[in-house]
Amino acid sequence: MSDQGCGLVGQVVAPGDAVQALPPSGSVRIGPGLRAEGSYVVAQKCGVVRQTRNGKLWLESKQKRYIPAEEDLVVGVITDRRGENFVVDIGGPFTAQLPMLSFEGATRRNRPNLAAGDLVYARVTTANRDMDPELSCVDAQGKSSGFGALKGGFVLQCGLGHARALLARPPAPVLAAVGAKLQFELAVGLNGRVWLDSSSCATTVKIANLLQHAQGVAAADVQQWVAAQLQQ
Repeated sequence: MSDQGCGLVGQVVAPGDAVQALPPSGSVRIGPGLRAEGSYVVAQKCGVVRQTRNGKLWLESKQKRYIPAEEDLVVGVITDRRGENFVVDIGGPFTAQLPMLSFEGATRRNRPNLAAGDLVYARVTTANRDMDPELSCVDAQGKSSGFGALKGGFVLQCGLGHARALLARPPAPVLAAVGAKLQFELAVGLNGRVWLDSSSCATTVKIANLLQHAQGVAAADVQQWVAAQLQQ
C-alpha cells in the first residue's frame, strides 16, 4: 500500500474531482464514494474526503441509500436460499449472495441452518456494478471474528453517517457512555442497521432509544445527556 498522503482530506469534492494521483507502484486503499479512473482516485459524488488510520480513503456524504463497498460490515436479513448461497437483503440496490461455506467450520455436510427472516452480521467481499454483492461471515483468516448469525436482539435503523460514527475507533462517545452504565451486545452495519441485545427487553429498548436520539447531541455533551436520560 502506498504511504502517499492525500491533501484533500477534510475538504468537499464534487463528482469527477480528482482526489489523489495513483502512485506509480504499490496501491491506494479506497472506500465508498471513490473509484480509480485513469491515473487518479476520483470522486463519484459530492462529499467530504476522509481517511482512516490505516490510510484508506473514503467519501463522507449525506446519501440515504446504502451502496455496498468491499470490506463494509453489514447487518443483513436472509430472504431466500438458492443452490449453495443464501440471498441476503442488505438494504442496497440489489440483494447480496452469502455462500453457505462462508462460515467458520462450515462444510458441505455441516452447513448453517438459516431461514428467511434470520439475521447475519457479515462483511462485503465483492461489490461492483456488474454483479450482485457477495458476503462472508469469516475474516481473511477464516475465523468468525464476531461475524455470523445474530440470535434474538433488536434491529434499529439509523443514518449511514451515524452508523459509520458508531463503528469508529476509539469508540463513539455514546457507546462509551452507555457501556459504562449498561451491559449489552452490539453489531453495527454500515448499511444503517444496528443489532443490539441485552439482559432484558426493557434495557434493549432503552439502549436503542439512546442510540437513535444521540445523533443530534454534541460529542462533548453525550456523557451528561446519557446520564440524564437513564435517570428518567
